[in-house]
Amino acid sequence: MSTIGLLGLLVAFAGCVISVLCLGVAHVLYKKRSFERSDTFAWGGRVAAVLTAAALTVCCAVLVWCFFSGDNSIQYVLDNRSTSTSPEAWLYKLAGLWAGRQGSLLFWAWLIAVFNAVLVFATRKDTRPLDNGALAISSIVLTAFVSVLLFSEGNMPFIVTDSRYFGEDGTLSVMASARSMNALLEHWAMAIHPPTLFVGYAGLTIPFAYAISALIVNDDSTAWVNRSTPYLMFSWLLLGIGIGLGAVWAYVVLGWGGYWGWDPVENASLLPWLVGVALIHSFTVYRQRGAFKRWSVFCACLTFCFVVLGTFITRSGLVQSVHAFEGDPVSLVLFGALIVLSILAGIVGLLVRRKSFGATDAADDDIESMASKEAAYYVNNLIMIVFAVLLAYMTVSSALPSWLPFGGQSLSAGTYNAIARPLGIAYLAVLAICPLLGWRRTDKAAFWRTARVPAICALALFIVLMIYFVTYLLPSYQAMIDMGGTQASGLLEQGNPIYYNGLAVVGFLVASLLFFNALFMAVRSLKNLKRTGRFRRRLALFGGSVSHAAMGIILVGLIGSSMYVTEITGYLPYDEESDSVSETFDIQDFQLTYTSNSIDELGNGNVRYALTFDVTRDGQFVGSVNPAVQVVAATQQQKLEASVIGFPLEDLFVVYRGVNDEGAFSMDVRVNPLISFVWLGFALLMVGALLALFAKRAERRQGAAPDDEPLRQLIGEEKHAVEKEPQGLIEEAVAEEVAVVEDAEGDAAADADAAAAKAGE
Repeated sequence: MSTIGLLGLLVAFAGCVISVLCLGVAHVLYKKRSFERSDTFAWGGRVAAVLTAAALTVCCAVLVWCFFSGDNSIQYVLDNRSTSTSPEAWLYKLAGLWAGRQGSLLFWAWLIAVFNAVLVFATRKDTRPLDNGALAISSIVLTAFVSVLLFSEGNMPFIVTDSRYFGEDGTLSVMASARSMNALLEHWAMAIHPPTLFVGYAGLTIPFAYAISALIVNDDSTAWVNRSTPYLMFSWLLLGIGIGLGAVWAYVVLGWGGYWGWDPVENASLLPWLVGVALIHSFTVYRQRGAFKRWSVFCACLTFCFVVLGTFITRSGLVQSVHAFEGDPVSLVLFGALIVLSILAGIVGLLVRRKSFGATDAADDDIESMASKEAAYYVNNLIMIVFAVLLAYMTVSSALPSWLPFGGQSLSAGTYNAIARPLGIAYLAVLAICPLLGWRRTDKAAFWRTARVPAICALALFIVLMIYFVTYLLPSYQAMIDMGGTQASGLLEQGNPIYYNGLAVVGFLVASLLFFNALFMAVRSLKNLKRTGRFRRRLALFGGSVSHAAMGIILVGLIGSSMYVTEITGYLPYDEESDSVSETFDIQDFQLTYTSNSIDELGNGNVRYALTFDVTRDGQFVGSVNPAVQVVAATQQQKLEASVIGFPLEDLFVVYRGVNDEGAFSMDVRVNPLISFVWLGFALLMVGALLALFAKRAERRQGAAPDDEPLRQLIGEEKHAVEKEPQGLIEEAVAEEVAVVEDAEGDAAADADAAAAKAGE
């Protein structure tokens, strides 16, 4: 099996090299106007890309077969096999493919190859030099990944298992029994979390490849944006789902009561997601206004750079993390070079093509007024990129020289929060206002007409949130400060109480504005859908509005669940003879009363120690909790199983950490307010992204402007109607028609770009 896998890697490497060479030659011949020979070489490069995907599929299939069949002849399989006997055991066996260093790199490379194959088939009927260039760039990236697998022993997934791990009869020895998947990874969320991240990482290679290809072929039309947008949206969506699943796993399995700890590997997944947000918004302006061209290219390069930085962090040994793999010099050099080259390629390309990639109308790249959409998009992109760069710097700060700021230091979560909270609130504030602004300059009267109803609704919501803040959150904060200890010190380290609580108040105000502005924009999209019949485009706008509203919900949840947590740790004295605990565990208005304990055999020698408590709130029974500690026999590793009772406005989070020398139960109990808003908002964010992803553009006539007869008819009907209406309604109707006309102009510009590119070919 190891030989088959190695042959697959060799074929994949050869396919990558052949694909790059053929596509490179095809480009040179195309420039010399030898079109027939260029097409021949391009065809060879595309076939080689598909062959590479097939070869890497065989490699992955070899490992999956070994995991499911129990074939431990490959060292990687022995080290990452699951010994679980639960109903989800099949999922954990499959997860072995990406559970370790070598397998995750192979899985990542396979996904890039799959995206390349999808690109080949998606463009087979309308292949352009732009597409061939993008495939060539992506194949170069894939070559780097396959090279890391082939030429680094530490990354080779098909090394044969040492004979000392087998007995004379071929069965596994006692020494081998200690080698298996980490028990913490045996959870449904953790089994799905890595592959969704990897799909996101791999897919973000395509927008980068198209950006560099557009620079090479000097095509500043919207063609490369239109080609890469589906890959961007799909990858950003999957990356977001992966981050969310990781948060669920951290919350339930790790037993610390939180879901985000600013760990270097957590940060590595967040970086491309953040810049991806800026890239999505830049693409919108690129398509509609012909502006932000340089922004879009730079953001595409920076997004890919941060994708590779995540790999660099986890596999180079540069920083220490519970999620990181052991350092490897080949990964350090190769991925480090890939980071530098991806940024240099974008910068040098933009310098060379600086005239071509200017705005279609120079005025579109100018900011006439800070109260305009252009200014809002610029500020949003700037905040997001500055935050991502700061986050990247802080993540690798422990590996930097001591004379640099934060150099040689491992920063605490409080340091990250001190930067992330105000920047995040500022970003969402701009996001809340942006849809209400006009292009170039915002008319004050029109702004007020659009904003007044959402503002009134937002004010009502803000008052409700402030009542909750004053009656619940603020007393909880003060109680934690009065309690003293490490929790109180941690809160005070994050800022003066006036600043700390004032930031929360501002955050609630921003969340209220963002939610209702986005909600009203969503309603407006549906109304326009009925009037204009432009279903697909309006559905995309509706999806974007849903995503913005979701961000407001998430902000409320983040404020409550990360800034106003009540946590109490302590011991409950246990009498083994009477199986009783003389005390209750009290936190806020909850009271936990011990009822029983159990010891369960889970198979393979694993043991689960569980406690049961009845929970009352203000004297009323609300449920039972069953926190537990699982001990893995082979490694003696402890796995905490938190027990959670969820309420609409808070979670009661209970962890049992074992017993002390005196036999007392060690308990850690938290009340996490508003955490359900985080999960709800995140789910809505993904729904909005899905709507935007699957909302196809309206059909266009190639080489001609879209049929504007329905538009002319609509304007005529509106003109007839407003003749009988008051002046205020006339202004509203005119503003509405301006928005519709702008949409049509954006579509017409895209059609013209497509026609020009086709004529050039």
